Amino acid sequence: MLYIDKHFIHEVTSPQAFTGLNKRGIRVFRPAQTVATADHNVPTLNQHLPIKEELSRLQVEALKKNCSEHGIELYGLGHPFQGIVHVIGPELGFTQPGMTIVCGDSHTSTHGAFGSIAFGIGTSEVEMVMATQCIMQTRPKLMRINIEGELNKGVVSKDIILYIISKISASGATGYFVEYAGSAIRSLSMEARMTICNMSIEMGARGGLITPDEKTFAYVKGKLFAPTHDQWDTKLQEWKTLYTDADAKFDREINIVAADIEPMITYGTNPGMGVSVNGSIPAIEQVEENEKNSFKKSLEYMGLQPGSKMKGKKVDYVFIGSCTNSRIEDLRMVASFVKGKKKAADVVVWIVPGSKQVEKQAIEEGIDKIFEAAGFQLRQPGCSACLGMNEDKIPAGKYCISTSNRNFEGRQGQNARTFLASPLTAALAAITGTVGDVREFMNEPVTESASIEN
Repeated sequence: MLYIDKHFIHEVTSPQAFTGLNKRGIRVFRPAQTVATADHNVPTLNQHLPIKEELSRLQVEALKKNCSEHGIELYGLGHPFQGIVHVIGPELGFTQPGMTIVCGDSHTSTHGAFGSIAFGIGTSEVEMVMATQCIMQTRPKLMRINIEGELNKGVVSKDIILYIISKISASGATGYFVEYAGSAIRSLSMEARMTICNMSIEMGARGGLITPDEKTFAYVKGKLFAPTHDQWDTKLQEWKTLYTDADAKFDREINIVAADIEPMITYGTNPGMGVSVNGSIPAIEQVEENEKNSFKKSLEYMGLQPGSKMKGKKVDYVFIGSCTNSRIEDLRMVASFVKGKKKAADVVVWIVPGSKQVEKQAIEEGIDKIFEAAGFQLRQPGCSACLGMNEDKIPAGKYCISTSNRNFEGRQGQNARTFLASPLTAALAAITGTVGDVREFMNEPVTESASIEN
């Protein structure tokens, strides 16, 4: 039985939970520990107008009504803190080391980047947390993934996690909670660490976490809802005790050499079907016998051939956003690469910031002007084309290179075809119109903490 320090909710998985509470005549037990935002169903253009899609509009309206009735703070459309739930939590200082954090969303594992126990829950569990601020869980197995050494030029956190999943498969961490460790992980910024923890769920893990360190503390300090004054000093002393003991035993340990990781891209219909951008889709004889049918089905859906190269594949859409890669560092990284360049004429490019705060910062730094000059469309915050639950859908049969976290059949729209990649690899595809190796186009290394000169 776990007490939950922070419960994030959004418009998709909360309505049924509120209905359950109302039927039983009970209130949300600790509304101050609950934070709500609208993200999955919201449009990313003209957010001042009524939502066109009826189901989306009804879900957003239901969230507004339920939060009002139960005294929950809502960062809805029009609010300066509105955004994707796993973006606003860290940037506002709600997410802190050592916390237990849940949300009716699988990518709650994002918050594990702060050394918190964070995981997604189902709607019935959302109701349980609303009613009791507690949740029942079975104890997971423990896995540690160590990544040592320096990353190659052009390789960023998204490549790290896609590489890991390609090695252990989309179910390789089922039943585990994963700790990411090693010098390569310690070298990453907080936003890059969030990207890695975000996709823990894509290899079947219950969640992922990284030991909090000075980068963590510096990131949290000064955030709006972070501890202040004497409370900060007390919390900081607590947080410094949150590390894995030297003699800790794990059920499984995996060791990876950072230099082995190249820019990655997926070719199939689960995040484990990934290769280097210079690599080839496996030949049918390279696939395990019990996986051949699903492999063939996946490639048939994607319109790709076994054994073919990924480099040079045509791209129709580029989507840079989602709770995986929509933070200010992601936008800075893309802008620093595309500055002075133009998008390919036949490619549609959507840049969707993760929050109103990110959108505001991008405009203040002049990033919006760089995107505009390149022919990219900077939209308004929301989950957008990560999933086909709003107006931002990829047309049937079209190829989209996406910085989101899932490439399932129909995930970005009915019969849409998705390649998952890093913001850098996506930015290159936007310029050239094809899958390529960003390292061939980089004069200087572009990092996840890159800054932009106005």
